[in-house]
Amino acid sequence: MRSILFYDTTLRDGEQTPFVVFSVEQKLALARQLAEMGLDVLEVGFPAASETEFKAVQLAAQEIKTSVIAGLARCRTGDIETTAKALDGADKARISIVLP
Repeated sequence: MRSILFYDTTLRDGEQTPFVVFSVEQKLALARQLAEMGLDVLEVGFPAASETEFKAVQLAAQEIKTSVIAGLARCRTGDIETTAKALDGADKARISIVLP
């Protein structure tokens, strides 16, 4: 039997829309709502990009326990280590690695 997982990138990729910038508090509020909707994986941000992104991923990882919390990282040791550190408090974590 196959199962379908919902991998949501709203909190990270949604900010690629012109004029859309989420604060840490907004990302956390949206993450709570997405988790409550039952989404399986929430890609919260790109922790190596900024302290704000790091904090958003870190807080979501500490609070959201029903969904896997994911952070995006370039295929670079520093990015992967930073993302792992941001996800340290998660019950379920994932690092999405992008390799251009």
